Amino acid sequence: MKNVVLIGMPGAGKSTVGVVLAKKLGFQFLDSDLVIQEETGKLLHEIISEKGLEGFLLTENRINASLQAKHTVIATGGSVIYGKEAMTHLKRIGNIVYLKLPCEAIAERLGDLKERGVALKEGQTLQQLYDERVPLYERYADVTVDCEGKSIREIVLEISGRLIKE
Repeated sequence: MKNVVLIGMPGAGKSTVGVVLAKKLGFQFLDSDLVIQEETGKLLHEIISEKGLEGFLLTENRINASLQAKHTVIATGGSVIYGKEAMTHLKRIGNIVYLKLPCEAIAERLGDLKERGVALKEGQTLQQLYDERVPLYERYADVTVDCEGKSIREIVLEISGRLIKE
């Protein structure tokens, strides 16, 4: 089985689901946001503050496009879908799974967007960001999992069941 790459909005549960899914599949787990922080020596919101949104997205794209992994569940940052090279690479090395949640559920989970390092344009609302990203998540996804009202265990079972059938 190829790597499993989780995409979706910030707060959708990519990292949490990813760890449990990796254990179930016997895979490694990699959080691409942590790789970005490790390679740059900065927190995500610090990169955005210093380089601006465009600079952050370029950094994110470059690092995700260079990830090397086998038998790994990769949890990506919510903005990874803006990086064409990153998504081409991730699609080549893995099955892309979109963790889908409605905007209201995302808002409840997120809290302070700036502190979370959410890549928002100046004056952009969470709803506007959501509306902008959903078509990109849907375009890149090999599998879409509706996560609303489901436990982590239910989501992991659905993903593993659907990937084995692929």
